Amino acid sequence: MHLSPEQIRIASAIDAKVEQLIAAGCDDTAVLAEMYEEMPNFKRLLDAAGRDGMDALCVRFPSFYRYARILENLAAGIKSGRIKVPK
Repeated sequence: MHLSPEQIRIASAIDAKVEQLIAAGCDDTAVLAEMYEEMPNFKRLLDAAGRDGMDALCVRFPSFYRYARILENLAAGIKSGRIKVPK
């Protein structure tokens, strides 16, 4: 899987921010709230890199992986109805 320098830069920046938040004692809910502005960049990566690219980024950047898992759990909760979203 080939990842562009831009994709690696975005993932690295997300990884660094999440790592700082974790080091400061933030839980997953706080990480989600603090990383709100990064969601568009994450979505761009998801769309461009595909599953293989995202898997490679998650292996390379552990805190990026943690953020991806937080978003995945959020999406699963919304889909199942466990997390209510106002309409």
